Amino acid sequence: MPHFPANPANPEHESTQQPLSVTSLNRLARSLLEQHFPAVIVEGEISNLAQPASGHWYLTLKDKTSQIRCAMFVNRNRMVRFKPHNGMQIIVRGRLSIYEGRGDYQLIVDSLEEAGAGALRRAFEELKLSLQAEGLFATAAKQDILSCYAHIGVVTSPSGAAIQDILSVFARRFPATRITLFPVSVQGSDAATEIVHAIELANKLRDKLGLQALIVGRGGGSLEDLQAFNEETVARAIFASELPITSAVGHEVDFTIADFTADLRAPTPSAAAEQMSPSLFDYLETLQGYEQQLGLIMSSHLQGPRQRLSWLHRQLKRPDRRLQEHAQNLDRLEGQMLLATRTRIALWSGELQQLNRGLLASSPRQRFRQLFMQLDSGLHSLSQSMRTRLKSSQAVLGELSRSLSAVSPLSTLSRGYSITYDADMKVIRRSDDVKIGGKIIARLARGRIVASVDSTHSEDS
Repeated sequence: MPHFPANPANPEHESTQQPLSVTSLNRLARSLLEQHFPAVIVEGEISNLAQPASGHWYLTLKDKTSQIRCAMFVNRNRMVRFKPHNGMQIIVRGRLSIYEGRGDYQLIVDSLEEAGAGALRRAFEELKLSLQAEGLFATAAKQDILSCYAHIGVVTSPSGAAIQDILSVFARRFPATRITLFPVSVQGSDAATEIVHAIELANKLRDKLGLQALIVGRGGGSLEDLQAFNEETVARAIFASELPITSAVGHEVDFTIADFTADLRAPTPSAAAEQMSPSLFDYLETLQGYEQQLGLIMSSHLQGPRQRLSWLHRQLKRPDRRLQEHAQNLDRLEGQMLLATRTRIALWSGELQQLNRGLLASSPRQRFRQLFMQLDSGLHSLSQSMRTRLKSSQAVLGELSRSLSAVSPLSTLSRGYSITYDADMKVIRRSDDVKIGGKIIARLARGRIVASVDSTHSEDS
């Protein structure tokens, strides 16, 4: 392998040292870097991000004073679950190298994650190791998860897709399973506390509700979204649960502390429902097997009676004669039954006709007709009486009118008389009722006369 001179500044060595090609120099530098920096973790900000058609990613990772070029090849970047962009703060894992073609110093990235997620990831690994050392992940401490339960509790968000997936699978596979939802927040600052409380509440109500197992989970998300299921309090609540717990958090590639602590880890909420519910088709196959066994048992039990019946059949003598006698008796009984039936029907028909006639006689319709006739007659009599009374009243009224007209002052006035009033419209009956010079009013049949009194004469004078 080519090597550097021990003292390149010494001119005596320069004449004897074989010169290196640029390619060899870059290759030597690359080898030294990769040997001494096989794995590094670097945090910085993305800039100059390029994503050519080849699928490889090229970017510059920088901080306030320095920067380094990075390359992440397609077989690695396809596992990144977020879309990087310029200005994003990230943590990369990889190895230092040199791109020989240009002699560029660069970082070959094997994995990439957001800076916040990196801190969470380190906390996740530390808690995982701590709980594992305590024995919370031990297989001996885990309870068995059955494939069939009568009542299962689900600790998840009431509005998330996880509960809908779980209900859909149970409805399809084994709808007889009873599901009780313990609603909680599955992300946010209060999520872990709510999940712990829900697990403790389910255990407290286990006997009252008849709960047999729990599913604790949610749909997929980022590491921050799943943080509630990486909390130590949730892990200890799962470990302390007397109910067996299946953890169903995120997608198949997601792992949380809850997955390691639970009695069973399901890759998705739907998979948890699949594992904890029997298939109707399996039950159908089992039922068909029982049906076949029952058929064989019944056939075996019936074989003896069949043989005995066959022997008795052979022992019978002329069963056809007995059948003929029975047939004759049957015909006779049939005739008697028909005669009795006809007689009974005739009696019932007569009684029915008699009842029908009685019903018609006392029918409300007939009664209504009679009442209507009486009403018409009464109305006619009333009309006649009113006409007679009216004529009589008219005659009396005419007589009274004639009598009234005979004594009416108006009739007297029409014969040439008049009625005299004083100024106050009081009738003057005597000459003493007026004074000389006073005003008098004379009412005639037609009109009035106003005059003044010049003199008065009494009947005595």
